[in-house]
Amino acid sequence: MKTFKQILFPVDLSETSPKIVPYVKLMSKKFDARVHLLFVARIFQHFTGTYVPHVSINQFEAELIQGAEKRLHEFKEEFFDGFKNTVVKVIPGDISEEILSYCDTENIDMLIMGTHGRKGMDKILFGSVADRITKMATVPVFLINPFKVSPLLQDEDIA
Repeated sequence: MKTFKQILFPVDLSETSPKIVPYVKLMSKKFDARVHLLFVARIFQHFTGTYVPHVSINQFEAELIQGAEKRLHEFKEEFFDGFKNTVVKVIPGDISEEILSYCDTENIDMLIMGTHGRKGMDKILFGSVADRITKMATVPVFLINPFKVSPLLQDEDIA
């Protein structure tokens, strides 16, 4: 049986992220795996051709990354306290590309992530990170729709 020693949990720090946590914890405990919490901060290079000063864009991106690092550490303390060797990482870039790249560079064995369940025009405008990841990933991907999750799995079930 395949074992999973490195699990990547890309977090968007929205209200849906905590709904995925019990699944990540369960898989981590089952396989005695290290959890990698990753937040990818979108970059705004496509705005440099407009009349927005480049300095303003760079400053905004730097503040976004700094704020995300702080919030991701809080997320780790709140939901993964006591989990050994949990890795926290914030990187700038395209979300799908950076998640896939992180899987390769960090030897990730399994990726667990939520979907946003976008449909119609929202999906056309914003695309689907989960869709791109499942088509391109070289590791197993466990997708969870946080809006359809059964409340049956609780933290006490994992302990």
